[in-house]
Amino acid sequence: MENYLENNKVFIGGRVVEKPELSHEVYGEKFYRFSVKTDRLSEQEDILPVIISERVTNIEDISVGDMVQISGQFRSYNMPSETRNKLVLSIFVKELEYTDDEKILSVNNAVLEGYICKNPIYRKTPLGREIADILVAVNRTYKKSDYIPCILWGRNAKYCENLEIGTKVSIEGRIQSRNYEKKLEDGQIQKKVAYEVSVSKFSIE
Repeated sequence: MENYLENNKVFIGGRVVEKPELSHEVYGEKFYRFSVKTDRLSEQEDILPVIISERVTNIEDISVGDMVQISGQFRSYNMPSETRNKLVLSIFVKELEYTDDEKILSVNNAVLEGYICKNPIYRKTPLGREIADILVAVNRTYKKSDYIPCILWGRNAKYCENLEIGTKVSIEGRIQSRNYEKKLEDGQIQKKVAYEVSVSKFSIE
């Protein structure tokens, strides 16, 4: 039997940028959503969505500006819409600690083990940089799975170009946010945010 805790591990540090709001309730247990800002070495920053249970900590204690370190999992669920389901991603908190150490602000590590569930999309930028997008299904308990978009660069991108659906892979990287624009049918431009794992280590199991 697979270890469902070890195949999806996230550890990040950052600042809380919004007060938690009620997200949903399951069997009487309330879950709250808020966002954490974590720094990149490139001096950019990522603002990442977080889901936390009321059983993990006192929700009222979480304040904007708090520096926190979070361990948990990167999870997904399908949100129905009028046209098609939308994949919603968030960091599911197992543990949360407060800290005064600003070094934690750039900590962002995700370790995943799962299966490629769509054909990789390989491409080159106008400057010749190799990129590949893959979608990895990571098993969870109760026969559920999380579907995590990942982006690979350089040799890793070229290596996974022809991998088949069902290939088991191990991935390590950082969770990042990416702003993009989508053109609607009426011609208007809608600003959106995507979340993905930027892969630094990649191997086939």
